[in-house]
Amino acid sequence: MPGLSDRVDTRTLRVIDLGVRRYQEVLELQRRLASERRETPPDDDLLLLVEHPPVITLGRGSDPQNIIALPNALSTHGVEVAEIERGGDVTYHGPGQLVGYPIFDLHAYRLDLHWYLRRLEEVLLRVLGHLDLPGYRVAEHTGVWTGDPPPSSSTTSVEEDGFVTVPSSEAPQLIIEQRIRKIGSIGIHASRWITWHGFALNVTDEPLEHFSSIIPCGINGVKMTSLVNEGVQVSVKEVQNLVLRSFDETFPTIESGWSSETTLTPS
Repeated sequence: MPGLSDRVDTRTLRVIDLGVRRYQEVLELQRRLASERRETPPDDDLLLLVEHPPVITLGRGSDPQNIIALPNALSTHGVEVAEIERGGDVTYHGPGQLVGYPIFDLHAYRLDLHWYLRRLEEVLLRVLGHLDLPGYRVAEHTGVWTGDPPPSSSTTSVEEDGFVTVPSSEAPQLIIEQRIRKIGSIGIHASRWITWHGFALNVTDEPLEHFSSIIPCGINGVKMTSLVNEGVQVSVKEVQNLVLRSFDETFPTIESGWSSETTLTPS
């Protein structure tokens, strides 16, 4: 796999299905686990998989004006709002969306957050590929997109992992025309090279309704979509298994498997 560090040690990735949990509960759990791992460097990594009740989250770079809905409207629909430490702008989490929180020690891989973001994109792009959906990166917009194949041009690039990046010169028009649609969002935080926060992949149509309450990721005109909306009839549980397969493919030095620790709770 191009881009991996010189380390070849095998890492264990413990994959933990938390089911449906409130965002704040899982945020506190991530913070605790990351803190513990900073103090005692682990010899394994964690991937928490979860669905959240409806919540809008604002990252460090968020513009509060990117929340369009009024507070009382959000409250009426049971949508919470949380300001957090991850990078990126505003996004939504809710039922029908698979959220993954990799808690990785990047000392075992590469001390490069840009590299790590590209690898998380690769995981989701591989999931789309396993479902026979086209997947793209878009320059200057972290995350994963699907839709019509972007026009071939001298500025369109194919990355080392084989996936296409739509250039910033062409992306705005493709976004406005909804020829490319955003299906996966990514925002991370790291302290002393221990990561938390992560990715969200829209599986069913259920989360799409609430994206109208925000300007997703601060991208004007963006159309959010889901696997089901793109014609792939698949469950969240099935997508979990594809995510695990794609982590194995993207990080070939890890051995992953499900853990029985579904009772993890914040302390």
